Amino acid sequence: MKITKHVIVRGRVQGVGFRDALHATALRHRVTGWVRNRRDGTLEATLHGWPDDVAQVLSWTRRGPPAASVSSLEVNETSGAFEAFEQRPSD
Repeated sequence: MKITKHVIVRGRVQGVGFRDALHATALRHRVTGWVRNRRDGTLEATLHGWPDDVAQVLSWTRRGPPAASVSSLEVNETSGAFEAFEQRPSD
């Protein structure tokens, strides 16, 4: 059964290519959902897919791309299914 996770990433996560890199990582692991920057400087995403695939994306998200510095990762169960992975406009 597929799962859906809501994620908030804190740290130096904007202006470092995090959204693009997360998008590419999600596609590589066949995970759908979305990602966006938030006004408070965090990054928000929803990840939907098979548990092992979502876990791989979450593992990558804990460190992010080379220029990023993740200070914390908040992960919560949520609902919803997505057909693709998209980058949404900032909130």
